[in-house]
Parts: sequence; C-alpha cells; structure tokens
Amino acid sequence: MDRQHEFVPPETFATCLNHAPQPCVDLVVKYDGGVLLTRRRKEPAKGEWFWPGSRLYKGEQLDDAARRVAKEELGLETARIERLGVSEHFWEASAVDGVETRHTVPVIYRLTPAAGATITLNEQHDEYRVVTAPPADANEYVTEYFERFDLV
Repeated sequence: MDRQHEFVPPETFATCLNHAPQPCVDLVVKYDGGVLLTRRRKEPAKGEWFWPGSRLYKGEQLDDAARRVAKEELGLETARIERLGVSEHFWEASAVDGVETRHTVPVIYRLTPAAGATITLNEQHDEYRVVTAPPADANEYVTEYFERFDLV
C-alpha cells in the first residue's frame, strides 16, 4: 500500500476526528543528557511543554512515521529508535475547525539522533528544552511517560 500523505480537506478531517480516535506517534528524544520537550504552538496542548509528535498517515509504517516526525518537526536524522508502548490522550481542544475534542492514540518511541545532530524546530513548536524529570509546567502526559517508562 502506498503512503497517503496528501492534503485531507478540512471538512473530511474534522468528520474523521469527530467520529474516531486518531493514531499518532510521540517521540521521547534522548538529547544532551536528558530528553527533549517542545512547547506547542497549536492545539491540542497549545503553549504547553509536550513531546514532539504527529499523526500517522494511511499506509505508513509506525517506525517510518517516527523517523518522519523527527525529521519534519525537529530536523533530526535518526540513529536509533525503540518502541516503548502505547497511550491514549483525551483533549478538550483542537486546532481543527469543527472539532472541539480529540482522542489520540500515540505509539511512543524513544529516539536517539544521529551523532552531532542539532535541533531545528518547525512551525509546530516555538521552543525546546532538555529535562531529566517531568517539569511542573509540563502537560500531564509528560508525567505519565516518565512514570511508565525509563526515559533518561
């Protein structure tokens, strides 16, 4: 099956999000002695410290999605990835017109960037920081991942 990544019309995407959970990947990026958090510029979790992540495209393998998100959102080539588990997130906000709540099902990956890699954020994020524990101002799902997985 070919990967379908073309633009989905907003009305169609909204219908999907209003009726079904959205599969996605979240990245726990090992960087500079800790893990990377980014501050989101869009809903859900706008303005919050969270994991980089994005939706899964139809026909896209999960490991490939993790590598794609690392490249697109952080500018990182990946040296190593490891699937940690699955979560479920319930959001009271959405960046999609016509969608008030969202249910996402992220597959969580630990990612080690290629040697010498530097972070280049895309438009989804306005800042990043490296942490070794969940900061008080992070999204609740950041704390969940620290409690469930050996991240650092």
